[in-house]
Amino acid sequence: MVYNHSMKRILILSADKFEDTELLVPYYRLQEAGHKVTVVSIRKGRIVGKHGYEVKAAEAASDVDPAEFDALVLPGGKAPAALREHPDVLEIARKFMKEGKPVAAICHGPQVLISAGVLGGRRATSYESVRNEMEAAEVRYEDREVVVDKNLITSRKPSDLPAFMRELMKKLDS
Repeated sequence: MVYNHSMKRILILSADKFEDTELLVPYYRLQEAGHKVTVVSIRKGRIVGKHGYEVKAAEAASDVDPAEFDALVLPGGKAPAALREHPDVLEIARKFMKEGKPVAAICHGPQVLISAGVLGGRRATSYESVRNEMEAAEVRYEDREVVVDKNLITSRKPSDLPAFMRELMKKLDS
């Protein structure tokens, strides 16, 4: 473990059928950097990724106080479609965006932010199939591996993870 003078508390918000690498790469990379990472879901307990990896959600979204965390990560896959149906999840996203804390969303992750109503007028990217929804939400869509707009970091797909993590790590260190 790397000793980190500025350990941050990171909230990864996900649900069943997450894109495995988009949750696991940030989870382990952030821990490696000395940050405290907590996975939260619709309910406390086990969540299973699209490819069968299991992760324990330490808390239910309804029990989380966003003020206790420094950054939010929203992995993709099919999890965001389930998450966006829950008012507690949307309120967490709103609070992070309102307070200007780092929010990193990849693939379908921005769907949570669309449903929370916090992306209008922002520059962002997502998985190609989410592009029309992003543009309908008045997002200035950019088809690039990573787009940084103030506190918001977005990427398109698993192969963008190196750029996604590079920008998230920079944001956490600033």
